[in-house]
Amino acid sequence: MSLFKHGRYSGFIKPISYTIDLALINGLGLLYLFKEIPPLSFVLSISIGWVAAALVSGFYEVHRFSSVIRISKLLFRQVLLFSLLVLAYSGINLTLNISPVIILKYVLVTFFGITFFKYLMYFLLKRYRSIFKGNIRKTIILGQTPQAKSLEKFLMQTPGYGFENKKTVCFKDRSKLDLKALFTYITNEEIDEIFCSISELSNEDVLAVVNYADNNLKVVKFIPDRSKVLSKKLQHDYYGIIPILTFRTIPLDDPFSLFLKRTFDIVFSLTIIIFVLSWLTPIIALIIKIESKGPVFFTQLRNGYNYKSFNCFKFRSMVTNAKADLVQVTRGDVRITKFGQFLRKSSLDEMPQFFNVLLGDMSVVGPRPHMLSHTEMYAKKIDKFMVRHFVKPGITGLAQVSGFRGEVESDKDIIGRVQHDIFYIENWSFFLDLKIIFQTFFNTMNGEEKAY
Repeated sequence: MSLFKHGRYSGFIKPISYTIDLALINGLGLLYLFKEIPPLSFVLSISIGWVAAALVSGFYEVHRFSSVIRISKLLFRQVLLFSLLVLAYSGINLTLNISPVIILKYVLVTFFGITFFKYLMYFLLKRYRSIFKGNIRKTIILGQTPQAKSLEKFLMQTPGYGFENKKTVCFKDRSKLDLKALFTYITNEEIDEIFCSISELSNEDVLAVVNYADNNLKVVKFIPDRSKVLSKKLQHDYYGIIPILTFRTIPLDDPFSLFLKRTFDIVFSLTIIIFVLSWLTPIIALIIKIESKGPVFFTQLRNGYNYKSFNCFKFRSMVTNAKADLVQVTRGDVRITKFGQFLRKSSLDEMPQFFNVLLGDMSVVGPRPHMLSHTEMYAKKIDKFMVRHFVKPGITGLAQVSGFRGEVESDKDIIGRVQHDIFYIENWSFFLDLKIIFQTFFNTMNGEEKAY
């Protein structure tokens, strides 16, 4: 009964996904590639193996709030396990003489088929929730902190997630607070999920909400206090039966993740240098030289990994001036040349930084490096600013594609930048890097307001 307790057909999604995927992998195998293989043996082995791999990889743990990046990671993990499964089946049944080429073909066709249906269902469900208002979960937010208000706005602006927030309750005015009446409202409105702002609710409030939820089959979720810049992601472990919370390690501390990122940086930067900068650099250099006196490249010391300084390369976009290392470029800055305006608007002035990536000072994706004087200033002014130096700086980054690039006009700009950079550091994945690269290209093509 608990499977369908929401009454929104959510319980059918996972069985339907299993059915489609199993039909696809078995159909492709028997009808297209492995016609000579005993069908019963193949179906049983492949189906059991697929389900076992899915349980290990969490392939069907896709929720309404899951991102495209998470689905991509699940697909990659599941297909890798499935490939090993098919190879194992081939190795056990040597008498079948299954060609390695056929196995590779089967895995690739299966991967594209599963990927198509996975994303098709994901986006169809989003459309179904946003247009037809189906598969909806009703929510209530307890607390009116900035984070709670941001969540309320997010739920309202993203109908594809399928959340309908019925009410946001302030817990600061205790004289107007009636928990019993609130619980009655939640029951009568058939609220599915309760979001609690832990910085506004007292321990007694939280305990009362949790007890009510446990006894009425409601889901309780907590909104952490983000008044500080650092988002404290905690790892939950047990020492015996004692729960222990520790800071989660940075993903790029893992040697394999670091190797993967560095390998991608080398391949990507070499590709750009060989196929783009090899012919683009002479053209840009000639125009820069014709327009104004000075070097083609502008070199500036910036802080990188572990706070070490390095020479950051750019195409020179300004006239030579003594304040280049001290004063940040502003809108309408008279120091920028006419061609420099084009370089900065198109972000072509940043292209030489692919040499920094190849040398190992930078990465393609990461927190943008600041000039030394600004790093020193922000480190004293902005809490947790130095956390950005736990990884290599990047040519582009999550903050840049999220609207926090260019001139820092207020503390809100730099705080937003740091928040996004720290989120990136704590949640790094190869697929997140790819998403940021594609978003950077898309933003450049469409033009950015702060690209000056």
